[in-house]
Amino acid sequence: MSRRLLRAFGLALSSLVTLTAARADDNVTIGTDWRAEASHGGIYQAQAAGIYKKYHLNVTIVQGGPNLNQAQLLAAGHYDFIVSSNSFEPLNFVQNNVPIVVVAAGFQKDPQVLIAHQGAGNDTLEAMKGKPIMISSDARPSYWQFLRVKYGYSDDQIRPYNYSLQPFLVDKKAIVQGYLTDEPYAIELASGEKPVTILLADHGYKSYAEFIATTQANIDTRADVVQRFVTATLEGWKGYIHGDATAANELIKKDNPEMTDAILAHSRAGIIAGGLVESGDAKKHGIGTMTDARWKQFADFAIGAGIFPKDIDYKKAYTLRFLHAKATAAP
Repeated sequence: MSRRLLRAFGLALSSLVTLTAARADDNVTIGTDWRAEASHGGIYQAQAAGIYKKYHLNVTIVQGGPNLNQAQLLAAGHYDFIVSSNSFEPLNFVQNNVPIVVVAAGFQKDPQVLIAHQGAGNDTLEAMKGKPIMISSDARPSYWQFLRVKYGYSDDQIRPYNYSLQPFLVDKKAIVQGYLTDEPYAIELASGEKPVTILLADHGYKSYAEFIATTQANIDTRADVVQRFVTATLEGWKGYIHGDATAANELIKKDNPEMTDAILAHSRAGIIAGGLVESGDAKKHGIGTMTDARWKQFADFAIGAGIFPKDIDYKKAYTLRFLHAKATAAP
């Protein structure tokens, strides 16, 4: 074999090795903020529809729960991404010097609701002022502060909520927290009553929700992986709300057998009708959108409410770098 032919053969082999390496999938683990449900539909859609694979990602989804600190596991390097529930959490990361940054917002609207019985006179947030309301411990430093500042609620209204709806079902004057996609339908199934459901996002509560979050170290050293994961997940959300969600829902049911086809269909319908994924800025700029203006608006509220100090650098909580940028799906 001539020297020129040997050299050409070597270059071809080198190119083949490079191409093979380029096609290798990156292993990625994401921890969700609760047990598998429709609120994670975009992630499961990206998995079920092969979107992650298209972007050369081998993704493992680890569902959350009441006793899992997903942020701690991310910070410790056990996960590559997490789902962060609301806009308070990233600001808490900043305040406590935890290097976790949100890179996209799955929901433009926080699905937090207050729920009351029909005919009890609790049809508005104003009407609920001064009345007992069952909320979780996590609610006190988050949306409860919004209700306190804007609607004059006080802490003596608070009653404990342990994620059982039974106390609400037996007390026709009761008010309880919930998610638009979950508790209202569970109440309807249990009692036959369609309850009063007030979405806080439609009354001035500006929190984003269902963030994709990662560490600053991942952003610094694996920006390409972060970009591909963000792009793929947002494609997953588009498919989940506009396409066939059957395969994604099957994966959700596999991870969380408490989910049923009826619950998932109702929750997905609520996500769509409530504009959780596509509303506001997302209608103009696309799914996952965040803006500096809205982050400033939320930070100003949280600082004004005394939740965070005036000098908090809220811009450390998020980055817009990975939004609306193209990722490489092939080769």
